[in-house]
Amino acid sequence: MIPAIIEIRSRSLLVSAAIAAALMCAGGAPAARAAAPKGPQISRSIAREMIAAQKALQTGHWNDGLTDLKKAEAKSPLTGFDHKTIDDLKSFAYVKLGNMKAAEQSWEAALSTGACSPADTLRFTRAVFQLSYNAHEYAKSIVYGKKLADLGAASPDIYAVVGQSYYLTKDCRNAGVYMDKAIAASRKAGKPPQEGYYQIKLRCAFDANDTAAEVAGYEDLVRLTNKSEYWNPLLRLVRQDERKDSNLLMIYRIMYNTNSMKVGSDYMEMAQLLGDAGLPAEATAVVQKALASGVVTPDQMDRTNRLLKAMQARANIDKKGIPGYVRDANKSPAGQLDAALGEVYYGFGDYQSAVQSITRALQKGQIKDPAVAYVYLGLAQQALKNTAAAKKAFAQLKTVPSVDPGILKLWRIYAANLS
Repeated sequence: MIPAIIEIRSRSLLVSAAIAAALMCAGGAPAARAAAPKGPQISRSIAREMIAAQKALQTGHWNDGLTDLKKAEAKSPLTGFDHKTIDDLKSFAYVKLGNMKAAEQSWEAALSTGACSPADTLRFTRAVFQLSYNAHEYAKSIVYGKKLADLGAASPDIYAVVGQSYYLTKDCRNAGVYMDKAIAASRKAGKPPQEGYYQIKLRCAFDANDTAAEVAGYEDLVRLTNKSEYWNPLLRLVRQDERKDSNLLMIYRIMYNTNSMKVGSDYMEMAQLLGDAGLPAEATAVVQKALASGVVTPDQMDRTNRLLKAMQARANIDKKGIPGYVRDANKSPAGQLDAALGEVYYGFGDYQSAVQSITRALQKGQIKDPAVAYVYLGLAQQALKNTAAAKKAFAQLKTVPSVDPGILKLWRIYAANLS
């Protein structure tokens, strides 16, 4: 199920209409160029009206300026440059009056004159693109966004707005294509992509009921942000079809260590699995965290307290037995007993001893489940703030043939986010 955090966040992707208009018109009203010594000039027949219009606009008399511009527009014959200049000035006035639709239409008209310089073409195209999106004219914003790309002016956000426009017109295939372009452009610019770029792709996957695409979307968001709000649904999706207890426990270990557990039942199931795996001390810590976090509901309280009491009793036995475990491990030529001892040490929070025991186990070899040994080694090193060593331990999971590929991917993502 997609969480509430995933939504279309247009404000994070777009400049607002007011800000966009201010950017388009920065520096004051566009010059009519009545006295320009070189290049195209307005026709003499409308010079008086154009000068009057520009004076009105420069003094903030927007309606008066529009009146003068319309007088100039009514004369003929006019050149393409005349029309382009009139339309540009009209757009400026309309923006100041808050009539964004009229401004958009005037800039479109200016583009159609065929008299735009490259700079004008870029500015007008960007204006129509931004205003059409803010007016919910998504088909048009797609057209003008693509024109900006053709002009070599597409930024990551422009690609993203085109992608979002496709999503809002229910075209998820092209939405994904343009969000990928936004992601690639961000990386090329040396910047991390925005969460919103991935969220649109995830929303499309959710709308299509495509679980594999949802998992991929959450994986991307976890890689980008390492946020528990993305880890939680990712791990829930992976967990829902998992039936092997060892893999479930691996998933719960990641969920626990990314603070992604949101309900008491998650803690309880993890604690039960740890108990079944002969790790009551770690199970005790998990139940205690559940109680401290406030996620245990009143109807779960009795079961939780019973589980806590049972795990504490077993953990006390383990603690008393540690000297014997150490003797047995030292005598054994195989590493299995050392690995199990390291897991016990980890459960009691003795991370240095856990590292030493598991390292010794790996050196001896003959470990029943080396993947678990590498995970506990990595977690213990992480707890000791030895990030490089933790990453090295997690990286060794790829050498274990029995590791489930999906579980391996999750630990790779987890390790990549360590810092």
